[in-house]
Amino acid sequence: MKRFLVIAVAAFLLPVSLWAQRTVQEAALTYRIGVEGQSSALMKDASLTVFVKGNLSRTDMVSNLGTETTIFDHKSGKGVVLKEYSGQKLMITMTRDNWEQKNQLMHNMVFGEAKPGEKIGDFTCSRANGKTNDGRQVSVCYMPDISLTNNTYANAFGKLRGIPVQYELEAGKSKFTYTLSNISYEPVPVSRFDIPTSGYRVMTYEENLQLKRG
Repeated sequence: MKRFLVIAVAAFLLPVSLWAQRTVQEAALTYRIGVEGQSSALMKDASLTVFVKGNLSRTDMVSNLGTETTIFDHKSGKGVVLKEYSGQKLMITMTRDNWEQKNQLMHNMVFGEAKPGEKIGDFTCSRANGKTNDGRQVSVCYMPDISLTNNTYANAFGKLRGIPVQYELEAGKSKFTYTLSNISYEPVPVSRFDIPTSGYRVMTYEENLQLKRG
């Protein structure tokens, strides 16, 4: 009888814990970027701001080098990357396949069991380890009590059950640490996702790859 009661109570509590997570349609997330290694001077005081509104997403990375903005409509599968460096302005158009290719290294990372109870700044979070497609480990601390409806705004965190608070990425001989400094749930103006119609040199994603290889 006691065993039956334990099972019954557990079955009752499980959906309650799942219902406790709040899902939001739109938000603005601001991250500080800490850099160790070769890029530390160039990326001093760098920041990343993520805007999500339904199927629309936008990321703005600002550093001493310049700015890079990615705007993508996850419903239509169309978007752009806007780069402004050294006075030059470049617009790279993207399809859904391009988006997948751009994020292929961390696409659909699978995360292991989370460890709750960690405190980072004002945020209480859980930590989980993920693995990239080339086998590298990525540690992510995230808020498990809230998530975004659009979980494809960053392919790396599509299977993460919450909003990332802190994570580390390595590129070459540099390590980048992203730490959430502010989150806003105020409505995001749809104009944030407007794509400029002039002022940029325009090329396709494939053309930009050829330019890099050349």
